Amino acid sequence: MKHDIQFAYEVCRMVAAGRTRTREIPLKLHTKIALGLVLGALAGGTANAFFAGEAWLVFLSDNVMFPVGQVFLRMLFMTVVPIVFTSIALGVAGIGDMRTLGRLGGRTFGYFALSTLIAATIGLTLVNTVKPGEGLPEETRNELMQRFSGGAEGMAASGPPDFGVSTFVNIVPRNPVAAAADMDMLALIFFALIFGAALTAIPEERAKPVIELLEGIGDAIIAIINWAMKLAPYGVFGLIFVITSQFGWSILAQLGMYVFVVLLGLFIHATIGVSGLVRFFGKMNPIKFWRSIGAPFITAFSTSSSMATLPTSIATAEDKLDVQPKIAGFVLPLGATMNMNGTSLFEGITVLFLAQVFGVDLSLGSQIIVVILAVLTAIGAAGVPGGSLPLMMLVMATVGVPPEGIAIILGVDRILDMSRTTLNVCGDISASVYVDRVDREMEGLPPAEPKV
Repeated sequence: MKHDIQFAYEVCRMVAAGRTRTREIPLKLHTKIALGLVLGALAGGTANAFFAGEAWLVFLSDNVMFPVGQVFLRMLFMTVVPIVFTSIALGVAGIGDMRTLGRLGGRTFGYFALSTLIAATIGLTLVNTVKPGEGLPEETRNELMQRFSGGAEGMAASGPPDFGVSTFVNIVPRNPVAAAADMDMLALIFFALIFGAALTAIPEERAKPVIELLEGIGDAIIAIINWAMKLAPYGVFGLIFVITSQFGWSILAQLGMYVFVVLLGLFIHATIGVSGLVRFFGKMNPIKFWRSIGAPFITAFSTSSSMATLPTSIATAEDKLDVQPKIAGFVLPLGATMNMNGTSLFEGITVLFLAQVFGVDLSLGSQIIVVILAVLTAIGAAGVPGGSLPLMMLVMATVGVPPEGIAIILGVDRILDMSRTTLNVCGDISASVYVDRVDREMEGLPPAEPKV
């Protein structure tokens, strides 16, 4: 026991050592977070390789690393509801003219649909070209099904959320406070949009105190976010350590081709899709764009949550990319809920991969249905870790792929979730660049100047 405590102390001291070094050589926040991520992966992977299943490792993971990571995540989630409401309400009120709001809103949703469709098409093309599911041995399939069947059964028991007319009806909340408490983001966003529009409809002298109150709340939330981000390197270390110490890296070897296709698709969409959209729609140098978004990039990867990354995304868009606050506050909360480039790409690849594994021959028409459903369900995917999996089971059932097959990919989903969330967030920020460019042209303002 003494040895176990000493080991835990040494691991924690290794992380804390970064703080004393930063006093000598100041590091940017995203660099500190990256160090926490790399060190957490190395420490967790090493622990899994040599001490997998040992009691002291389980204790360290459950009682030290997991709580550290969860405190960081909870501090970020704590700010999501107020930052979403104040940002959208102020963004709509700042735009002012309802006709202008309609044009910008139309362009925002049009950009979301286009970028998500491009991502899903890339995924469909890759999975049909490489065919990763055809080479998976039957014994590997059976082993993975048995190992992760519990997780799949849990998802099946809870069932995918309703996706139909009721989805659109429920966007209008009966009780906005209840929607906020339940983190029903679509309902909260709808109320914030209506509230912001209402501020433009009442006399300016009546609206001004409310706007100032919302601005004050927003400033206070930003201060809380700044405090939370000071914990980011330690929280990220804990989150990554828990994942790698539990699963290790051996699972990647079993599903290596599938993981490769997903990551390749995400990379192609980032370097060609997002970069192309930024260049041709946002009129911004893609290199400057990517160099400016280091903090939300790493935060999204480590937390696997678009919502947890939202405060960092807004701050980066405003401070680094020179996006107007009213545009960042309007576009990014919508994007965190509705613009899921990485998720649609992942869903398309995964459904076709599992169809190949189970020998289900999907016609071109069925594959087009997969793409359409991937785009639509990506909109309904919660911006939290693993939020897309229940909806993907719905897509699988629709085209005749056994939903319980989701168990095959559960072991690698965490690393893929981190990766696709990163692309989701990058796509959101690129949308804000485009809408900001359109608004500046409409208002006769000079173009944005990224601060790289």
